[in-house]
Amino acid sequence: MESLEALLTPPQDIEQENANIDGKTPLAKLQRIAGEAARQMMRRHLEADVLQALDDNILYIHDADYYVTGTTTCAQIPLGQLLSNGFQTTHGSIRPAQDIRSALALAAIIVQANQNMQHGGQAFATFDDDVAPFVEKTYQREWTKLNALVPHWKRRKRERRAWQETYEKTFQACEAFIHNTNSMHSRGGGQVPFLSVNYGTNTTQAGRLFQRALLTATERGLGRGETPIFPIQIFKVKQGINLSPTDPNYDLFQLATRVTGKRLFPNFAFLDAPFNCQEQPGGAEVAYMGCRTRVFEDRGDIPSVTGRGNLSFTSINLVRLALQSQTVDQMFEAVQETTRLACRQLIARYEFQASRTADEFPFLYQHVWKDGEMLKSTDQVGPVLKHGTLAVGFIGLAECLTVLTGNHHGYSELAHQIGIALIQAMRTVVDNYGEMTGLNFSLLATPAEGLSGKFTRRDASDFGEIKGVTDQPYYTNSFHIPVDAPVTIREKIQLEAPFHALCNGGHITYVETDGALAGNPQAIEDIVRLMAEAGIGYGSINHPVDRCLDCRTEQTIEDQCPVCGSRSIERIRRITGYLVGTLDRWNEAKRAEEQNRVKHDVTRSFPSS
Repeated sequence: MESLEALLTPPQDIEQENANIDGKTPLAKLQRIAGEAARQMMRRHLEADVLQALDDNILYIHDADYYVTGTTTCAQIPLGQLLSNGFQTTHGSIRPAQDIRSALALAAIIVQANQNMQHGGQAFATFDDDVAPFVEKTYQREWTKLNALVPHWKRRKRERRAWQETYEKTFQACEAFIHNTNSMHSRGGGQVPFLSVNYGTNTTQAGRLFQRALLTATERGLGRGETPIFPIQIFKVKQGINLSPTDPNYDLFQLATRVTGKRLFPNFAFLDAPFNCQEQPGGAEVAYMGCRTRVFEDRGDIPSVTGRGNLSFTSINLVRLALQSQTVDQMFEAVQETTRLACRQLIARYEFQASRTADEFPFLYQHVWKDGEMLKSTDQVGPVLKHGTLAVGFIGLAECLTVLTGNHHGYSELAHQIGIALIQAMRTVVDNYGEMTGLNFSLLATPAEGLSGKFTRRDASDFGEIKGVTDQPYYTNSFHIPVDAPVTIREKIQLEAPFHALCNGGHITYVETDGALAGNPQAIEDIVRLMAEAGIGYGSINHPVDRCLDCRTEQTIEDQCPVCGSRSIERIRRITGYLVGTLDRWNEAKRAEEQNRVKHDVTRSFPSS
């Protein structure tokens, strides 16, 4: 009870574990109390060796407060299917959409209906493909109306006017969708849903019109020009579709780079990366969640995205293992053994999830999860959960390598090679567990927000302050080069690219640029091309997005607005994949990391090893 009561007046770092929550609200506090109780209940489900690894600061079970509910993490929603067929909610049925306005209104309702069925994010894998038919329906309505009103107009004039009217309605629908996704505070703890949308490869006239409207509405911003935080937008880049000047969607790619310069979205998914480009039956394309999660390969079926998601994931503290190891060989043994332990723990959680019944998650299994419609309400969900993934994650590769070699992989080629070998060893273990169990085990480059400081505090207490290891309040996310490393943009991309191929459960590479680059779409396009050439799977470009709330000046702003002198400044920054409009909600570790971020120069080289 003392532990629960303490949560009512928590330290700032505990209160702001998730920057998407206002931790001071009653619902957020209630969620924290419930979560603490649920985590204690979870411990009764764990084996002794897993408990020991948790207590020893080696393992971290993500979303542990949801363990006892049996829910899963995230899902790619089959939006087109739901819009075309309609769906059932608690209080009645919803008819199919008839135009783009009703389609995007229903898209927001679908997200809201499903968002508490799981504890993680949601995504639309083929947003442009899913809604293009409803743009076409809108056009047909406008065409029919014009034929009746102005039959004397030439056909080409009527067609042009019908498409103009269709664009206006589509733009308004996109604006409404963006406003809805930034105002539906209905996720646990009073958050808006973590929604991601993938698009970029539909080349039909209706699909292209929708993409242009969505990007333009994003560029325009919210009611007073604020940068939209959601949905996380992901533009899919593919040679022959949008990457070259002769490609049909190249103009949309250029628009996407311009909007990224202003709004930080869209991010970019690379369909030609070696691990993403396999031709699949039905033309299935890879899609990502905004935080970096990737779900594609399926041991029990053909590779696919929609109707699937991650079931759960557990992360390993690589720094702790390195601090406990005496040699590099011992480190490899420790990494493999700990990865096996994480896999066993994920199997136990999967078995608990699989024992739940479909009526506990009605919308998820009626409408979203692949093959879920085959389940009766009292059926256990195990047979369809096999489509999901179980992910082993990791944090602190940079600090781990500093312990082992004296340098991280941004400074030393030796450290870089050892880092690749360590992550390859983890991938081999998870692949072996996938073969043994038939489950979709994957390796995930952990998006650590609250976790970034939790491991560090304990290790600093146990091992003391070690330069380059425990002397900062955070560990570097996954395989990333540390944010303060003076590497060039090209070097960072090339150094991180090999890890994308190893982390099949999800990955991302960021480059940090200054405010000047934001107004240079060609430079952003060049960076995206560098990512494509290097074999990056998913990438993003960070830069300051500051805005005076009084006079609405938009530029890089220090302490006060240079135009009106106001100190009321909105500062949009990216944190583990999503955007936040105030640094006050960031925990101490992530605030320190943001302060340490250096701008990746185009020409400056890092020191030789």
